[in-house]
Amino acid sequence: MNRGQLVSLILTTRNEQDVIGKALLSIASQTYKNIEIIIIDNNSKDKTCQIAKKYTKKIFTFGPERSAQRNFGASKSEGKYLFFLDADLKLTKNVINECVELIEENNKIGGIIIPELSVATKFWEKIKAFERSFYNEEGDAITDAARFFSRKVFEKIKGYDEEITGPEDWDITDRVYGSGYLIGKTKSKIYHYERISSLLSLMKKKFYYGLNAHRYIKKQKISLLSS
Repeated sequence: MNRGQLVSLILTTRNEQDVIGKALLSIASQTYKNIEIIIIDNNSKDKTCQIAKKYTKKIFTFGPERSAQRNFGASKSEGKYLFFLDADLKLTKNVINECVELIEENNKIGGIIIPELSVATKFWEKIKAFERSFYNEEGDAITDAARFFSRKVFEKIKGYDEEITGPEDWDITDRVYGSGYLIGKTKSKIYHYERISSLLSLMKKKFYYGLNAHRYIKKQKISLLSS
């Protein structure tokens, strides 16, 4: 069994009782066993933390947004590698092992992308899954974002930008590239539970993440006009 270096899995949560169990079970079922699980919960009112306690003692309350939660989680972690997850994700069994192998085989790799496959049952979830299918299945240089990082690189670029929520995954990936490192990509995949109940909930989600998009666009000097 490959135990290797310690990997810290950092999950941000807020009222995730419907999905957190699947995520944590998929982590516990990984072929790679040298891990720690850290939950950074933003004042959940449901059974999220109660479920999480079955898998880890490292549960902290912190907010207000995902980027700040992730940085706080990193500060509480001990691993050589950091793996940032959302509660609505489910890992296939070899994800962590493949990430560690990739990053240890090439010291120029600072972050790793894990392709995501949508899990959708309701109508609007299927609409969102159809949208994702244009870029997630084969990958896309614009929308792909890293989740797995070397701690050394993560600390060098000072983690997630806490002024950005939504595009923060793209921003940190851009900064890994900008600091002179490569981004790897696994063959193993993650399942993403869409959880969209209506058109209104989809629009609210798009609006929420769009609120900070201008900060990312300005920071990365992205032109809104095509040439």
